[in-house]
Amino acid sequence: MLELINVSKNYIEGNTKHTVLNDFELRINEGEIIILLGKSGSGKSTLLNIISGIDIPDSGSVKIAGTDITKLTEKERTLVRRHKIGFIFQFFNLIPTLTVRENLQLPLELNNDTDQEERINSILKEVGLPERANTYPDKLSGGEQQRIAIARALIHEPDIILADEPTGNLDYETGIQIVDLLDRVVKQKGKTMIMVTHSKDVIGLADRIFSLKEDKVAETKKESAFE
Repeated sequence: MLELINVSKNYIEGNTKHTVLNDFELRINEGEIIILLGKSGSGKSTLLNIISGIDIPDSGSVKIAGTDITKLTEKERTLVRRHKIGFIFQFFNLIPTLTVRENLQLPLELNNDTDQEERINSILKEVGLPERANTYPDKLSGGEQQRIAIARALIHEPDIILADEPTGNLDYETGIQIVDLLDRVVKQKGKTMIMVTHSKDVIGLADRIFSLKEDKVAETKKESAFE
């Protein structure tokens, strides 16, 4: 499903070159849930941006279902994101001037998808908020907003879910509820998910865990992930 081969990324700050990723390699199978751990500045968010094609590496290749997205134009990479990738963010990123229904409708409109009403109603039932369809985001709790953000990430049926600290802005109890929801909905749909997190409570979701340190990646056992 996803291959990163000899991926390197550097940033220049003044006269200093900062290496974020250096000959980075990672292969992820269809339907796997991967957890990425690492300190701030270790390259986790950069890696998600490269996987999604928002950013491109200085060298190496990123293959999604066999297609090397580093060789695509910016417009082509945008289309890959629209059809193959769903995003879940720490701060929800719902559009405040749109209702829940309209927030969910937007990715479907961009893809010219049909049967929008049926798909919106179905995903709202899956995340347990069918009665919130006509509510604006500022009237939702943090947990409800993240449930809608998960629904938005899944509604266009992407192959890959990229989750950046999905429980990081929630209290412990609500975070556990979101972990349970991801466990049920993402696994049920057989989606591939790459999640950046600092939360021990998310570890149970993972098929494999990787730690980013000093621009390298190493697979980590669940029991020693936070040592």
